Amino acid sequence: MYKQMLNRSILRFLLGLLLAGAGAACGSTGGDFPAPPAMLAERYHDGIDPADYWVSEKLDGVRAHWNGSRLRLRSGQPVAAPGWFVAALPAVVLDGELWMGRRSFDRLSGLIRRNAPDDPGWREVRYMVFELPGAEGDFSTRVQQLRELAERAAVPWLQAVPQTRVADRRALQRRFEEVVRGGGEGLMLHRASARWIPGRSSALLKLTPWHDAEARVLAHLPGKGRLHGMTGSLLVETPDGRRFRLGSGLSDALRRSPPPPGTLVTYRYRELTPAGLPRFPRYLRMRDLP
Repeated sequence: MYKQMLNRSILRFLLGLLLAGAGAACGSTGGDFPAPPAMLAERYHDGIDPADYWVSEKLDGVRAHWNGSRLRLRSGQPVAAPGWFVAALPAVVLDGELWMGRRSFDRLSGLIRRNAPDDPGWREVRYMVFELPGAEGDFSTRVQQLRELAERAAVPWLQAVPQTRVADRRALQRRFEEVVRGGGEGLMLHRASARWIPGRSSALLKLTPWHDAEARVLAHLPGKGRLHGMTGSLLVETPDGRRFRLGSGLSDALRRSPPPPGTLVTYRYRELTPAGLPRFPRYLRMRDLP
């Protein structure tokens, strides 16, 4: 599993570099592509009653925002999708994931990095929509609206993410184990009564086998032995001021050209130590990438 996570980190990094380069070649800057507003998840814990939530699989795809006329990544960068792909999308704002199925992130990321709308690989991509940003009503209402939008479009590449309800925590755990055993990342829980609001919210929760968090790169620490002449680890700082080294998960390519100081990165870990530091932290990706 760690090897898959490492490969995904590298591909996400390369994807961001390519898109940034494409923007520079066109005379564009990051400011030309403001990040679209998005609802962000907090973590599920055992004190929450899952019966109040809609439950769906957490898809390992690339998040994409449709503003009614243009498909963009979470960073705001445009997606070079085929004309036939976007022509079938409705003239309403959508949030979802570009997805090729479980364990297919590598192929999907490669397709997007190629920036080639005529690539036949797009025939395997689905836009799995899970939200109607800015829409009125609670999430149960929006779930039904998403299903109706997908049915009216009547194309295989636009689908509403399947949403189900569970009776209790035991049922949620069974569903979670089933998804992870089948190669899925975990589950998402969205409170049925919730209105759409941008930013991180307790109305949207994620349940995964690991924790993830963000930290700011402070410095590059030199490597030893085989890593001599490269970055051995990143010295990072959490939002609450705790500092630690982050080396696991860095590829040789990233060690030669690491995220610069000031960059916000995402890492995964098993648990926190009594001192509040992550145990077994592992680099995942630069935070501003899709």
